[in-house]
Parts: sequence; C-alpha cells; structure tokens
Amino acid sequence: MSRHDPAPPIDLARKSLRELHDSVESSVDPLGMAAPLVHAQLAWMAHPQELAEAMGRVSSSLWALQWHTWRRMVGLPSTDPARPNKDDSRFEDPVWADSPTWDLVKEWYLVLTHHMQDMLYDTPGLSQKERRRAAFWWRNGLNAIAPSNFLWTNPVAMRKAMETRGDSLVRGFRNFLDDLQAGNIRMTDPEDFKVGRNLALTPGKVVFRNDLLEVLHYTPTRPQVCRMPVVIVTPWINKFYILDLNPRKSMIRYLLDQGLDVFITSWKNPGEDMRDVSFDDYLTRGIQPLIDTARSLSGSPQVHAVGYCIGGTALTTYMAWANRHFAPEEMPVAHWTLFTTLADFHKPGDIEVFVDEGSIRFLSQNMQRKGYLDGAEMASAFRLLRANSLIWHYVVHGWLYGETPPPFDVLFWNMDTTRMPFAMHSWYLRELYLHNRLIEKDALTVAGEPIDLGAIVQPVYAVSAEDDHIAPWRQTFRTMNYVSGPKRFVLSSSGHILGIVNPPVKPPKRSYWVGPARRSDKADDWRSGLKEHAGSWWEDWMEWLKPQCGELVDAPPVASEACPALGDAPGRYVLER
Repeated sequence: MSRHDPAPPIDLARKSLRELHDSVESSVDPLGMAAPLVHAQLAWMAHPQELAEAMGRVSSSLWALQWHTWRRMVGLPSTDPARPNKDDSRFEDPVWADSPTWDLVKEWYLVLTHHMQDMLYDTPGLSQKERRRAAFWWRNGLNAIAPSNFLWTNPVAMRKAMETRGDSLVRGFRNFLDDLQAGNIRMTDPEDFKVGRNLALTPGKVVFRNDLLEVLHYTPTRPQVCRMPVVIVTPWINKFYILDLNPRKSMIRYLLDQGLDVFITSWKNPGEDMRDVSFDDYLTRGIQPLIDTARSLSGSPQVHAVGYCIGGTALTTYMAWANRHFAPEEMPVAHWTLFTTLADFHKPGDIEVFVDEGSIRFLSQNMQRKGYLDGAEMASAFRLLRANSLIWHYVVHGWLYGETPPPFDVLFWNMDTTRMPFAMHSWYLRELYLHNRLIEKDALTVAGEPIDLGAIVQPVYAVSAEDDHIAPWRQTFRTMNYVSGPKRFVLSSSGHILGIVNPPVKPPKRSYWVGPARRSDKADDWRSGLKEHAGSWWEDWMEWLKPQCGELVDAPPVASEACPALGDAPGRYVLER
C-alpha cells in the first residue's frame, strides 16, 4: 500500500479512539473516577476480536443461567452457576438458596457482576494501574446496587419486618437519622466508649508538650526496668490509643509488664492554624523531642524506637536523617522496630486507585483552601476500599434490620478521626506516594539532610500483616532491600490493625512467620523457607528486643524537674475533636 493510500478503517477507528482517550485524560476528573472506566470501554472497542470472544463467554454463562432459572422455577435441583466469594457474607442467609425466587435474584446479580469484573481485569491494551482503578470504581458501583441493600429485594429485611410487626423498620429509620446527624454511617455506638474512661487506661504522665505533640511516659509496673527506654512513634492519621485500647489488648501494658520503660507520641489534631506544618516538623519537633525526653528521664544515651504505619515511614526517614545528622557515637537510636510500614510506594495497595497527578492536585487544592485534610474524608476513602464490609454491612444491618451496632473498641477508634496539615500531607502524597522518592538515594532532602536508606545500619525488627490492604506485606518487605543493618522480619496473620494489636492468648487466635532477612531477598522467597508459628509475634519480639535494651536498673521517675508532669495520661491532645 502506498503512502498516499487511505488508512484501513480499523486504523482510523483506533486513531479516533486514541484521540477520544486523550480528551478524557485531559478532562476534569478530580478523583480519577471517570477516566479509567472510559478508557476500559475504548480499549474494548479498539479490540473487536477480543470483545467478541468475551461476549461469547458472557453468552455461554447466560445460557447456563437461563437453564438454572428454568430448573429452579419448576422445582428441579440445580447447581448455582455463580457463587459468592468466600468473604462475601451478603447472601449467607439460607433463604437466598432455599427460595427459588431469591436464589434467582442472587444468581442473576452474581453472574452479571462477576462477568463485568472479569472483563475489566481482562481489558486489552490497558495498563495494570488503569485496570485496578476501573475495577475499583465498577466494583463500588456494583456493590451499591446489590439486591441485599434494598428493602424490597432483601428477603431477610422483609422477614424481620413481619416478625417484629414493623418495629425493625422503625428502629432502622432511627438509625438512619442518627447516622445522618453524625454525618457518617456508624460502625459502633460512640456513646459506648470514652477515652480515659474505658479506653487508654494505662497510668502515666504527659512529660512534654509543644504545638505538635504530647509525649506520654507510662508508670512502670515493675520495680526494675531495662535501662534503654522504648519510644513509640504513632501514626498521626489516627490517635495513639490503638496501642492502649484496654488492659487485655494493650501493647503498652504488655511492654510495661515485660520490664520496659515506655514513651509514646500523642499528636495534636491540626486545624487551619497548622496549615504550614511540614513533614520536617514531624521529625524535628515531633520524633526528636520524643527521643530527647526519653533519654533525659531514663538517663540512657540511646533508645529503642518503634514506628507504626505513617509513624513508621516517618521513623524510617528519621533514621536515615539521623545517620547523616549525628556522628556515629552520638546516634540516639540504637535499634528500631517497624509495624506495617511502607518505605517503597511503588505498589502501595488498594489506595493506589486514588494516587495520580489529577487526584493529588485536587486533594492539594482542597487542603490548601481549608488548611487541612478532614479526617472524615480520609476515613471515607479507606472505607470505600472495603465497601461491602465497612459500608453496606452497616447500612443493611442498621437501616434495614434495625440492629444497634455492637460495642467494638477498634471500630470506635477507627471512627475517632484526625486531620492532616496541608503542607505535610500534600508533600507526603506527592513525594512519596506519587514519585516514590524515599527509596532513591539523596532524592529527598529532609530537615537539611539528604536521605539515603542505605545509611541506616542499626538493627531493625519489622512486622507486616498478611491481609493488610493499606500497607501490603510484600511491599513493606521491600524496606529490607534498602536498609543496611541486621534485619528480622515478621509476617503476622490478619490485617493492618489486628495483625499488630495481637496479644498472646490461649488458645492462640493468630499465627506468624519470622526469620532474618537479607537485602537481596524477595518477599515470597523469604516466606517459602519459614514455618508457620501459632500464637502472637509479641513474644518473639521480646526475645529479640529485651537483651538489646541493657541491664535492669531501678525504674526511673515518671516525671522530673527537667521533664515535669504536665497532666495525667492519656493527655489533652487525644481528646481534641
């Protein structure tokens, strides 16, 4: 074909689709919802052969579904053509299987939604990131229209209404109004808990306070403690008392009973006046005062530092910063521990659906206007990642069944949200999530020092959770590929919270894998050589940590002249709304 011949029709069609794709890409789509869905549709239109094959599979399933429908309607036994996923509890009531009518409602919904999801994941010519984003938004839309979410298509809700003579609907309407007034779908009744009354009960004192944080020092439960104190950098996305829910679950109480001297951060809930607080400030006016206060009260020249989630990312950055900032003999942290911490943000988990230039620009502009990111907005985004279990479950049970949500301290803590300062969070999203610069040697300068994770030579104990969708364990493992010191890695069963809030109990509820890690290891190779241990990794952590924290000494005072008591634990900042 000569260069003057007209292009084949299929090429012209693909060219037009590419132009339409580019116009969508450049359009206003602040949260990145529309673009990946449109891109998926355009990709299928540009691949007619693959589309025909996919529609053939859909047609085959629909014929099977029609045959199943006929057999159920005439009373013949039939195997369901589609089954809910193992973690899908929406159709677990026997009526969804025993009644032909409701079985067919369920089956038509499942067949169609499963095919839509499969087609999105199989879309030709679409990047993996766009596949995940398109599937995420489609999944949330399909979850929203599930028959279980509506009174007239939920046989369980109608049965309860008849059994209670409408009382379940009255209670459900009250729950709806209460949620409307609260501005949120409540997962537990906030009146069931109060910080300082039945949460965060471990005795201690506030021994340092500035405009960014309070430092809490806990009263030792033993007359003698290890000389080197433990300092805990908690995430400022939520409040610190996840590690001190009640005496039975409290990691802080457990550490005290092990003979350790414990300090923890309680971050201030920022408002508009803190819009210019930066990530540098969280290191130099947050982590550094925490360490200095613990050294002053304990008399120990060094501490053991623990970081959880974003607190762990900040601690990782601090460790690289401190190894540049201090001479080796002056390094204030002897060794450190990470809980579910990302340093390499290449594949940050389900949250990736919100991470692109347009979404971050939109969020940054929104934060700039207010001076902060509202905690409720962030909580809503995280709940969307698990909408069936964290949103629609509570809609159905609260509004349709009229049930009062049971008391659950972890869910209360999850609802007790905090705000993010504009300067810090905008920088964090752009530099770490979007550009992933923490792992690049000297790509970031923090508090005047270039950051190189390879400069960290102190021993580290790192814990991740097998079912963590916020900090996926294979991605958190990659931190082991960058830091230089001795490394011990633990993979706990369960998720981001319960994999960490995991006290030893009998019989054991969870399990873990543990072993040394090398810089050259890959996550699955590391795990393949280890056996599963029943129980809590807390005991293994103590075996690793306590011998490194020095000899036993008389427990130091909780406060002193240099660090006077400014109030009782849990302090003032944790109570701020």
